[in-house]
Amino acid sequence: MPRSADLRALLERPVLEAAPLLLGATLRHRDVACRITEVEAYDGPNDPGSHAYRGHTRRNTVMFGPAGHLYVYFTYGMHWCCNVVCGPEGSASAVLLRAGEVVDGIEIARERRRAARSDRDLARGPARLCQALAIGRDQNGHDLTRRPLTLEPGPPPDDVRRGPRVGLRDAADRPWRFWLPDEATVSTYRPAPVRPRRTT
Repeated sequence: MPRSADLRALLERPVLEAAPLLLGATLRHRDVACRITEVEAYDGPNDPGSHAYRGHTRRNTVMFGPAGHLYVYFTYGMHWCCNVVCGPEGSASAVLLRAGEVVDGIEIARERRRAARSDRDLARGPARLCQALAIGRDQNGHDLTRRPLTLEPGPPPDDVRRGPRVGLRDAADRPWRFWLPDEATVSTYRPAPVRPRRTT
């Protein structure tokens, strides 16, 4: 289990500092562990792409709490995604865990992700990562220093790549996606589709 003081110190940094340091960390839950290979930073009220950009709501309450908790949300009416809350309490910044490599419990992950074409796809993408780790509504607000769902930081990565976030319409040009190079589990970059202009 991670030392709570070490994890808090890492996550209390500004989100753009904390995000790349989560690469190589291990997220464990219900007999499966994933090494994180790709993340995206979201900077609360300073970021039009963030769920907290327009202020506090019932949905985003966890983002305003202390660093080191998990913010889990439902998207497209079918998928759960998870974020690690970062920064000082009240800043509402968080890091989306976009992809990971299953490093323990691979048979269990295969059972949970029967649609995966290969092992590299078990946790490749934020919704797939949550499925592989059995993360859903019940884990929203969980303290990541406490079992059964823990985040264990790894050594600082030697090489980190960065680029635009995936699928965003607002603030899409900000290079706030970070990933480990030469990792098969990293998502394919896709910009958000352009909305057609309304004509009168």
